Amino acid sequence: MKYSIRRQFALVFCLLMAGTILLCWFINNTFLERYYLNNKQKVMMNVYFVVNQASNEGTIRSEDFDIEFQKICSKNNISIILLDAETRTIKTSMNDYEILSRQLLDYLFQKDSYTNGKLLVEEENYEMRIKLDERTQLEYVDMWGVLDGGNLFLFRSPLEGIRESVALANRFLAYVGTGAAILSALIILLVSRKITEPIMELTGISERMCHLDFDAKYTGNSKTEIALLGQNINELSETLETTISELKSANNELQRDIEKKNKIDEMRKEFLSNVSHELKTPIALIQGYAEGLKEGINDDEESRNFYCEVIMDEASKMNHMVKKLLTLNQLEFGNNTVTMERFDITALITNYLQTAEILCRQKEITLQMEAYPPIHVWADEFMVEEVFNNYFTNAVNHVAENRVIDVKLTLNEGVVRVSVFNTGSPIPEESLPLIWEKFYKVDKARTREYGGSGVGLSIVKAMMESMNQRYGVINYDNGVAFWFELEIS
Repeated sequence: MKYSIRRQFALVFCLLMAGTILLCWFINNTFLERYYLNNKQKVMMNVYFVVNQASNEGTIRSEDFDIEFQKICSKNNISIILLDAETRTIKTSMNDYEILSRQLLDYLFQKDSYTNGKLLVEEENYEMRIKLDERTQLEYVDMWGVLDGGNLFLFRSPLEGIRESVALANRFLAYVGTGAAILSALIILLVSRKITEPIMELTGISERMCHLDFDAKYTGNSKTEIALLGQNINELSETLETTISELKSANNELQRDIEKKNKIDEMRKEFLSNVSHELKTPIALIQGYAEGLKEGINDDEESRNFYCEVIMDEASKMNHMVKKLLTLNQLEFGNNTVTMERFDITALITNYLQTAEILCRQKEITLQMEAYPPIHVWADEFMVEEVFNNYFTNAVNHVAENRVIDVKLTLNEGVVRVSVFNTGSPIPEESLPLIWEKFYKVDKARTREYGGSGVGLSIVKAMMESMNQRYGVINYDNGVAFWFELEIS
């Protein structure tokens, strides 16, 4: 990533580390020598008080003070010489003490000649300056004067050692700082990677969420703020998934409602169009024959009776069609109640055919059905009887040639198929998918002869679908068979 947090974090830390090291180096280089010098002043003053106290107590020549004297000189890197009032050497830390002795006397008795050098401390009994040794060309911190007991003293500490210590400290800091900066950079890269890894994981999860993929979940188990963020993202993912699912379900329901509304509107338009078309002919006939009666076109009783019979027949057809349309309307709009019950389909069909025997004899129809044992099914008995009635009525109206109607019951894998076959002309292949639609008529002239409304098979379709059962039609060379299936109990 161009603006990676890990890189920014590492860069800021490295710059901060480098800046800190440079600042420390600058402070050391600028103020460390002064600090060392101030510290040296304090050390020399402490040595002065210790030596002055020993001089006052008269222990300056004792063995105990000799040991203390050696510790002071070695520990503080100070050269010391003590002289009595007659300039005899009392104690010294150097073998070549004559140089220090001469230097002390020069400081005390030729004071005007040694006022050069930087003055550090000046009191009544002593003085401290930074002096350049003309012999060695090195600078020293010299402190000289007179002790309270009258003894003379000179303390000398080389300033070059302080400067060398400062330079050494600065070099050491530079080496250590460089190494520490490199090591810290490596460590911070590892640490920042450890920190940013869960952030990158959360980034990947959020990207998948943008594409509606909610399977990814944060799996970190730490107690940090990032883990808390991961848990919140997991909860957000689940909430979004649930919400989107609900929205999709609601949208799907809304789409179905819209489709259902459109379908209902289309059905209403189609219904009004078909009903107006179907009622137009009988209403015209009724109106025409009624006007003929009113105008007395035929005054004989036989003609009037004929006119009245035509009017009554057309009114009966209209009444029959309206009833069927009301039944179909209830089925299509789901207002009917399907009552599933167990009954004997063999008995139902046998009883129906017994009542139809007289009609078949009148129309010279040969009715055939083998003897079947009781077959119990689960279905709505009223609807099944209505479906069979439509099939049988349809067969009676279209039977031809040998004028045979054959009813069969066939068992097959948990269902029974009831088929009604009638001899006659097969249904044209192009009309087979359309015969289940409302008001569709294969032979309109013939349908008109027996008063068909064109909604019988539509009622069959609606009833069978409301019971979730199969139905259909099969063409044969010598006729047509309509069938439906029911589950065996």
